[in-house]
Amino acid sequence: MTERPSIEVAVVMRRERIDNRWQPWRWELAEVLLHEPGFGTEPRLLLDTPDEQRWLHPGFTVELFRDDAEGYYLNATTPAPCWFVLWRMEEEATIAPEPIPRPVAVSVSYHDAGRWLDAQETVEQVPAPPEVAAWMRAFADEHYVPEPRKRRRPESFRPLQDRFGNPASVSTEKKQGGGHE
Repeated sequence: MTERPSIEVAVVMRRERIDNRWQPWRWELAEVLLHEPGFGTEPRLLLDTPDEQRWLHPGFTVELFRDDAEGYYLNATTPAPCWFVLWRMEEEATIAPEPIPRPVAVSVSYHDAGRWLDAQETVEQVPAPPEVAAWMRAFADEHYVPEPRKRRRPESFRPLQDRFGNPASVSTEKKQGGGHE
């Protein structure tokens, strides 16, 4: 069995103060970093100020799958290739005094992001570095085979139908009068 190409990454989530009377804080994806041994394996607080917190969540593997080459191609060929991160808020506080967001998955596939969004998950994106975009593009170039375009019949050859789907006809004869006798 051939091993799939993969890279190890860590996710940084950021909490920032906002001027809102119902919600004083907002969580957002700050960045995705290539993994370094010093990150460890457990989430940890990187920054804690009155206006901001940053949490590092290490230990995510981004794998490339041959059957998702189109998703990587779509991402790699955009003007700004990116990481997609699915994250959820904790139900109860586990490592902090209050619940924090927990990244669940990281991908570079448009298809993964689309499926997650269709499932109504929280998905955010941040720019991917050029070396990751090149890695993804090389994989897509090797494995993505565009489907051949299917010839579509011109619209002029389609049968006319009314709004209920019944056959309709068009007459070029001019009707005289207003229909009153």
